[in-house]
Amino acid sequence: MAVFLTIDGGTTNTRIGLLRDDVLTDTIKISGGAGAARQNAEGQKEAIRGGICTILQRNGLRECDVERILASGMITSEYGLCNLPHLIAPAGLTELHNGMVEISLPEISHIPFVFMRGVKLAGDSFADTDMMRGEETELMGIADPAFGECVYVLPGSHSKVIKTDAQGRIEQFSTLLSGEMFYALSQHTILGDAVDMTCAETDETYLLQGYRYAKENGINKALFKTRVLKNLFGCTAAQTGSFFRGAILCDEICEILRYPVSTVVVGGKKQMREATCIILRHTSNRQVHCLTDAEVEESVTRGQLRIYCGR
Repeated sequence: MAVFLTIDGGTTNTRIGLLRDDVLTDTIKISGGAGAARQNAEGQKEAIRGGICTILQRNGLRECDVERILASGMITSEYGLCNLPHLIAPAGLTELHNGMVEISLPEISHIPFVFMRGVKLAGDSFADTDMMRGEETELMGIADPAFGECVYVLPGSHSKVIKTDAQGRIEQFSTLLSGEMFYALSQHTILGDAVDMTCAETDETYLLQGYRYAKENGINKALFKTRVLKNLFGCTAAQTGSFFRGAILCDEICEILRYPVSTVVVGGKKQMREATCIILRHTSNRQVHCLTDAEVEESVTRGQLRIYCGR
């Protein structure tokens, strides 16, 4: 039985997973990602060491039972455990596999670590230059060669719109702050009383209205209409929240549609994933594939294992 630990290092949190024969059987989330490591690098190491010990102990495993620790994301940044330069796009499974680095970190664990690189666009100016750490691994966990040239959308704090070529390699991509905008504006501005973060219901009519109003009038003007809808029109939490989400997603949808492909695959966080799919299906003729919660949940670990095996 092949046993691996996986580490998905984010900016604010880090996830450690246990893989037994390609099946994710346990996970643990620890606070303190690359952001916290800027202030306390030793604290990050201690947290990861503790997380590894916890997940091994509660599964009756020893370090010698584990083949490798597969690590990706911000853990390979300058604030992570192993600072690795990005691969340059186009990059796919082969390039990611060949770019892995295996090292020992006995101060954390005696299990060998395998670190996986991020990917960057090396353009001539800032307009055509971008970077990712972690999303390339998530992509490899959901990519389907049958789609060929395709756009994959990974909504999140920093949403990625990724164009793959016919070989399934990352060819072009862009980063948008959709998730952070959603959180910051709903929590730290006057819109806070009009956007209920606990309301999971989506009103398709208001979602599309928010998208279309932002497209025609700009996101800045559209966002304040959320407050107008609540205070002057008495709209429900589902209606105002959906309008707000549609406006936030406007630039993201425009970015997706600028690529001349027939298929769009949407993963990422559920609320943004489902909203993105609704808007795309109503405003374009693209074939839209909305991933399930299970597919999204397992995408990073599946991608890490695919990169490690090179297939």
